[in-house]
Amino acid sequence: MYDVIVVGAGPAGCTAAKALAEKGYKVLLVEKFRMPRYKSCSGVLIKKSIELVKKYFGEAVPETAMCIPARNRGMIFTNDVGKEYRFEQEGLNVWRSHFDGWLAEKAKESGAEVMDGVAALSCTEKDGFVEVSLHGQKNYTEGARYVIDCEGVVGALKRQIARQYVGKITGEVPGYITTYQTFNQGSIDLDPHYFYAYLQPELSEYDAWFNVKDDLLVLGVSVKNMDKIGHYYGRFIAYMEEKHRLRIDRQTKEEKWLMPHICPGCRVDYAVGRILFAGEVAGFLNPMGEGISAGMESGYCAAGAVVQHFDDPETVRDAYRQSTENLKSYMQRQWSLVGGMADTFREME
Repeated sequence: MYDVIVVGAGPAGCTAAKALAEKGYKVLLVEKFRMPRYKSCSGVLIKKSIELVKKYFGEAVPETAMCIPARNRGMIFTNDVGKEYRFEQEGLNVWRSHFDGWLAEKAKESGAEVMDGVAALSCTEKDGFVEVSLHGQKNYTEGARYVIDCEGVVGALKRQIARQYVGKITGEVPGYITTYQTFNQGSIDLDPHYFYAYLQPELSEYDAWFNVKDDLLVLGVSVKNMDKIGHYYGRFIAYMEEKHRLRIDRQTKEEKWLMPHICPGCRVDYAVGRILFAGEVAGFLNPMGEGISAGMESGYCAAGAVVQHFDDPETVRDAYRQSTENLKSYMQRQWSLVGGMADTFREME
């Protein structure tokens, strides 16, 4: 019997597992992919994320997790009518596989048991604990007093839980945004130390972006309708060729991913019974898909609530909600800022 089973070894899950393990709790951290697992992501750590790493993990992000250019100087947004907004801020450029792998190793060093290649299929609340069905090389079950679900937006576990708690959680986010990006050898007339976001509706159904990782040009678009990826990607490439003298010599990789479509009000599902949600699966996501800081903070808050009120699940749920009030307020302010910047996101203002 574990004290806590944490599902998902991203920033939310690793932070929660480390915080619990270093307090002496018996923790199992399970990840369905083999580590170091990859996630399609900008890999830009904003200043807040850097500070949270130091606060929760006690040291700075290692150079082994970074890519070139290692230092990010901020974000540059172009709104729906072509007006540019510059946000200068210290940041880091990392590969998520290396960064998340380092976080998981730190959780392990603190005493958490880490299992990769193990998927959580379902969980059922029993009398005083949660039974979790796992699948690795075989199917088996484990028990824990609490589960912290940090699977990310496409978490199967939450959908299964939603069928048990109809009306108490959404089960699924109110729609997905599909992201598509390519890695390319070539050249462009833009400073590689910035992350660029383009909010013009003719270029995407959500946003388009450009950044550089290890001298590869990363170009992407996000859509609500997957059938329109080719259409919008083609228009974005043509725009970048015209505006910034983009030249692609060779495409080395392409990838698709999903992120939650955050709606007005920024709904968050915190917990049901002895099962807590953190990170994207809970609904914590900042504009332009920045989920690392929100994942780490919500994971830490979930762990803190369990530590403080271990024998009282109802108080754990209330404490978790209260401890994330500032995080949700921050998320709402960030979405409101983008809503005031472009009609594309006006509903979020």
